[in-house]
Amino acid sequence: MAVPHGPAGVGKARHRMRDQLRSSGVAETVIDDAVLILSELLSNACKHGRPLGDALAGDGDVRAAWRVDPGGRLVVEVTDGGGPTRPAPATPSVTAHGGRGLNIITALADDWGVRDDARGEVTVWVVVHDEVFDPDAGHRREDFATRVAAPPVAAMADLDFADAFDDLP
Repeated sequence: MAVPHGPAGVGKARHRMRDQLRSSGVAETVIDDAVLILSELLSNACKHGRPLGDALAGDGDVRAAWRVDPGGRLVVEVTDGGGPTRPAPATPSVTAHGGRGLNIITALADDWGVRDDARGEVTVWVVVHDEVFDPDAGHRREDFATRVAAPPVAAMADLDFADAFDDLP
């Protein structure tokens, strides 16, 4: 599915994915995880990658695809025109407004990776779940919250709130 390089097509892609996976009999919990993963991948592609072909940022498209393979695995892929950096999980600060997308994907998915091609396109692929027709599939791992949460304030050695008030009259 071609998705506009920008936020406009993300909702349409999510709805189309949800409808197609439901009609295929995929477990609802797997669909929920897949839709969140697709949203994160598309957001990252539009923020960090170029559109496909020779289009300028904000114009053109990125490509979203999903399929249940013969083994019952749900695979989601988003392809963009590449960017200045490789997709990698970040370690955002407590106050950062972003940077947690690939950590969320890592916590929800069974596997993920990056594939480059000769034209400079970059595809991030995700195996959402190995058995999508299992009614218990897709339940988040017990450590989900700790894997995507910011570090506790006590773990930040350089953070001293008392210092912030030293300059006040």
